[in-house]
Amino acid sequence: MALPRIRVGRVFAYVAALAVAAFILAPIYLITISAFSSFDAVYEYPKNLVPTDASMESMNIFLESDGVTDSLLRSAYVAAITIVLCLALGTPAGYALARFTFRGGNPFQLALVSTRAFPLIIIAIPLAVTYLRVGIDDTVIGVALAHVAFTLPLTVLVTASVFAGISYELEEAAMTLGCNRLSAFRKIALPLALPGVAASAIFVFVTSWNEVFAAALLTLRERTLPAQMLAALDTSPLPYRLAGGFFLLAPALVVIFFIRKYLLTTWGRVAR
Repeated sequence: MALPRIRVGRVFAYVAALAVAAFILAPIYLITISAFSSFDAVYEYPKNLVPTDASMESMNIFLESDGVTDSLLRSAYVAAITIVLCLALGTPAGYALARFTFRGGNPFQLALVSTRAFPLIIIAIPLAVTYLRVGIDDTVIGVALAHVAFTLPLTVLVTASVFAGISYELEEAAMTLGCNRLSAFRKIALPLALPGVAASAIFVFVTSWNEVFAAALLTLRERTLPAQMLAALDTSPLPYRLAGGFFLLAPALVVIFFIRKYLLTTWGRVAR
């Protein structure tokens, strides 16, 4: 009796997994085929789920619109700066939280978590006023710094949990063989923590690439792609929106795909 129950439970789990995957992938598929369709195909109803002829008409309209190409490059710059700063600051901070006991450590972790408890709209006006006074409003670095402020706390907590799961005895063994603490961190702890660091990089990139509120608030001419699309949303046709949705989805999916392969490779090396 137990064996059929196990099989039924496994089948149910597979069906549930397939349903969740279909729920997530269906909008991505529809946006993708619409982005590479003609105007007539975009507006036809019911929509043909299996496209018969691809067209760059919608994509060309989007890419040739004013400001789109520049905003696409700015989004890439902002995401790259955000990833570099978050990992450069968050990885050592996470290591310190995992390895050292210091006064105020628990309140510091609570403060990191509490930064996600307040909606961005609460600090919108003070943030805009501060940027205006400092002179970094309507700049790529200004938007990147705002994204770093949003994503750095979780980066620190994720890397701290990863380093906490790595045995400190490995670093102690390296230090007995001539390494100092910095070289033991660089040669032992950091390579073992790379899957967690890569997962943090995925989170940072996806958050920065799709973030729209801060980008729209802090920029007027130097907009990122989500802010540019938001500004043109009321006057843009449906093909423009679908092509823009594809450009918001595709880079994030590509980054996740390649870093996922790296994650699996790294975890396999660690397991061996």
